[in-house]
Amino acid sequence: MEFNIRKIQPGDNKAMALIIRESLKEFSLDIPGTAYFDESTDNLSGAFEIARSAYFVALGDDKIIGGVGIYPTDGLPEDTVELVKMYLIPAARGKGLGKMLMKKCIDLAGELGYKNIYLESMPELKSAVSAYEKLGFELLDKPIGNTGHYSCSIWMLYKVEG
Repeated sequence: MEFNIRKIQPGDNKAMALIIRESLKEFSLDIPGTAYFDESTDNLSGAFEIARSAYFVALGDDKIIGGVGIYPTDGLPEDTVELVKMYLIPAARGKGLGKMLMKKCIDLAGELGYKNIYLESMPELKSAVSAYEKLGFELLDKPIGNTGHYSCSIWMLYKVEG
């Protein structure tokens, strides 16, 4: 499958919201305190219109198959951005697409002047956590910022080079 990555557009919102919710359901994580119930999940293109943020979608055969973004979450230090809403359809996993998407976010974070990238995850998403570790994210012993994702119990930080 050939992949194309671009910034999210308003017409992508419905497809990405479905991917996010179906992915969380798949791991029995359609619970409060996750992206499943975030208001922004239904309007990602609008949520990422703020400065120093971006959301990228991946297309395969001209269909949305996943996405990820960076967002200056409230309560994070000025030099830290959050990696958010990293979700792929099952058929797109394990093919290097997640890594490509995350590298796009890492590169942009550096260009935007961020020194750190923070993320939150859950033990049920162990393959994603493993992918984060392989890219250089390190485990933290407590959360930072005010994400509202109180169901997340894994917190990680990546130091942006440059």
